[in-house]
Amino acid sequence: MATKTNNPPKRTAKIMMAAGIGHFIEWFDFGLYGTLAAIIASNFFVSSDPATALLKSFAVFGSGFLMRPLGGFFFGSMGDRLGRRKVLVTVIVITSISTFVMGILPTWHQVGIVAPVLLVMTRLVQGFAAGGESSGVITYLAESAEPHRRATLTCWSENFSFMAFVCGSGLVLLLTYWMGETAMNDWGWRIPFLLAAPLGLGGLYMRRNMEDSAEFHKLKATGKIEKSPLRTALKTSLSALLFCTGFVVIKAVSSWVLQSFMPGYLSTHLHYSRTDSYLITTLGLLSVAICMPITGYLSDRWGRRPLMLVACAGFILLTYPAMLLMTQGSVGSSIAAMSVLGVCVALFNGGCGAAMVELFPTAIRYGGIAMSYNLTVAVFGGVTPLASASLISLTGDPLSPAWYVMITALISFIAVWFAKETAGKVLD
Repeated sequence: MATKTNNPPKRTAKIMMAAGIGHFIEWFDFGLYGTLAAIIASNFFVSSDPATALLKSFAVFGSGFLMRPLGGFFFGSMGDRLGRRKVLVTVIVITSISTFVMGILPTWHQVGIVAPVLLVMTRLVQGFAAGGESSGVITYLAESAEPHRRATLTCWSENFSFMAFVCGSGLVLLLTYWMGETAMNDWGWRIPFLLAAPLGLGGLYMRRNMEDSAEFHKLKATGKIEKSPLRTALKTSLSALLFCTGFVVIKAVSSWVLQSFMPGYLSTHLHYSRTDSYLITTLGLLSVAICMPITGYLSDRWGRRPLMLVACAGFILLTYPAMLLMTQGSVGSSIAAMSVLGVCVALFNGGCGAAMVELFPTAIRYGGIAMSYNLTVAVFGGVTPLASASLISLTGDPLSPAWYVMITALISFIAVWFAKETAGKVLD
């Protein structure tokens, strides 16, 4: 069932905003934990060593990702059977509620061991909901785009998430600057989490007024909806699942290094002030958001593989020098280093979403992407902050996380190298 989507510009913009704003809110909520990891460590874990407390905080961060495969299986199957819109409405409600709850949790000093237990529980709920978010938005946008503009539209799923990270990191920076580090550490950290309630209501309104994608409507009209899309994907699209997994390795690792590992790394291991660490992170993430629409457009013109291969090569060659530059103690040099890594992230992610979508047929697309995407994010992305911090503790070398990024970039380079070019493909 090959179809060609032809939406007028105004409708395309409406589709992008409806899906994208909800995605922005979803990742603003989910990403706050990583940005505030160092502060959360001091409030929920008792340790005389800040690095040890940060390790525990990153472990809780990773626990949320353990639930993402389960969420991906559940919501991916639901999305292929019941529609993309219903799932996207459900996940934003769950994420907003769990994030708001995180903002009212008692700390270790108030309730002892109960505090980190409650923290883990809220992260598990967040992770379950997140399992249906990214794959759903990527699928929805791609199915609403014309073939020659698919990456141009789909890259906004990534861009809205990075803009959410920029706003989350920027808000933390402003609050820290305005309140001071002591007040921010005591109670100001709760404010960004509490914003999940009004933001979630806004996202719910946007998504309730979305229409399902034309591709899904046509699938439903022909009666070709799969009863068990995940089982079908495993039987008929194993190579697509493997290629999608390979793509996501560096996509997940690089994104979470910039967004979640760097703030705590800069302040705890490189001894920047928290204000400076948030500033460096915010501007690094901003470089991704600025470059992403450009790389999405270029991916439609030049193909998915060229940009993704260049990005992987960039991570392999530039991550170590970039982190070495950060150790020099200069805020300006660290911003430049983060921006270089940010450009590599944008080069890869600009066409990656479209490339993943083009691997699967409509009947199993949501579930196929959700399965491979979330398993890979759980194995590689979720443990990235913890693995990176553990490498430093084991080796005593603050540059050791660079090797983790470089090795995962090599894995993705191999996957992209052997993948077929799919730019301009008409979805079936």
